[in-house]
Amino acid sequence: MNEKPTGITANKSKREFTVTWDSGHVSVYPFGLLRAACPCASCRGGHENMKSEPDEEMFTRVMEDNASTRLTNVVAVGSYALTIVWEDGHDYGIYNWYYLRKLCPCKECRSK
Repeated sequence: MNEKPTGITANKSKREFTVTWDSGHVSVYPFGLLRAACPCASCRGGHENMKSEPDEEMFTRVMEDNASTRLTNVVAVGSYALTIVWEDGHDYGIYNWYYLRKLCPCKECRSK
């Protein structure tokens, strides 16, 4: 899987982040999922716990609407990733395209 996004939007009122991939697939991520799956060393519990793919438990973890799950900005990291800035100031996670694509919560992707 070496897909790249062709479109990215964030809808703060719906609390959803949408990525359209060059394959035509559309991934819709709840803000809570993105924060729960933050790939930074701090959120993962240290460098030794960091993986190229999200943990399956992220898909069942519930994150309430609060400052830690309110997106304030999205910043490109070169041409390979993005960083999400959260209202609580957290902005350490680099969501590369591979990780973000594997994080897709749709039924089709979760059944693979």
